[in-house]
Amino acid sequence: MSDAGRFLIYCIELYRRAKKISGRAAYELFCSVGADEYVRRCYGALHTTGEQYILADIDGYIGSARKANC
Repeated sequence: MSDAGRFLIYCIELYRRAKKISGRAAYELFCSVGADEYVRRCYGALHTTGEQYILADIDGYIGSARKANC
């Protein structure tokens, strides 16, 4: 597995814990809005930041993606 793939798993787990949802729900949410691909594309920048920044960035991406799909 690539470093970006491992980081994606870390981000899903981080998000799951922060939002108090199941791993499956977090994974399905990431896939449904493209956050999984976003994390992979932005791995170079995101993996150098802290947990709070990562969560805020992913939350922002998911919020924007949900608004765009409405």
